[in-house]
Amino acid sequence: MIASIDSSVALHNGVKMPYLGLGTYQSDNDEEVIEAVKHAVSVGYRLIDTASIYKNEEGVGKGIRACGIPREALFVTSKVWNSDQGFQGTLDAFEQSLNRLGLEYLDLYLVHWPVAGKYVDTWRAMEQLYREKKIHAIGVSNFMQHHLEELMGHTEIVPMVNQMEFHPYVVQQPLIDFCHKNNIRYQAWSPFMQGKVFGIEAIKELAEKYQKSVAQLVLRWSLQKGVATIPKSVKAQRITDNAAIFDFELTQADMDFLDGLDRWERIGPHPDNFDF
Repeated sequence: MIASIDSSVALHNGVKMPYLGLGTYQSDNDEEVIEAVKHAVSVGYRLIDTASIYKNEEGVGKGIRACGIPREALFVTSKVWNSDQGFQGTLDAFEQSLNRLGLEYLDLYLVHWPVAGKYVDTWRAMEQLYREKKIHAIGVSNFMQHHLEELMGHTEIVPMVNQMEFHPYVVQQPLIDFCHKNNIRYQAWSPFMQGKVFGIEAIKELAEKYQKSVAQLVLRWSLQKGVATIPKSVKAQRITDNAAIFDFELTQADMDFLDGLDRWERIGPHPDNFDF
């Protein structure tokens, strides 16, 4: 039972990752992201997710230093971008991200996309950083099952996290099941479909049944499926509201209904078709 914003999941190396976090995609690098991080921490969030391609690691780092709680109480994620992939490129990119954030280590570092011909060497660099204790956990993002199988067949450490596009129109249950079987924790990006979820009448009606917002309903569904999630917002009230999801529970029938909306309709590129 995921009972509070303090609830976390143990990764396969024992590191605990919060189920709910703050995403910072498209949050600017100045006061916007700084204030978002500070407010999120003030209402209980402990996971902050960024990436080098977001161009806001400096602001995220400032927000972390200004939030008023010890660094070790937070779980900070960043990602290596596609153009930096490869063994040495990843090592260099990691140090640059760490410098921009102003941190001594990361809690989680992800391969942002599976760049063909590079992501295995990228992962080997991440394994090295993990062994050097510069990262507490390593994982991937946007990896389909065949990407994971290739990676696991050529490297030593199984990814601890797979961060994927996940929302009622893209559930990918077989991939969730594969990750679960291999003890890879599934994490959702864009749970609100970049805002499109708020226009789906069936979800609006279900949210009214629970007297919750569409956002709260979708986040609760995600967590009940065991999928960690990082909704993005820079609005203080929305950040607060997104965390108010621990005082209700969806019935199995309603969980099944939301699962059944899956139509493989992405708002982002398919990992096999992304133009790297």
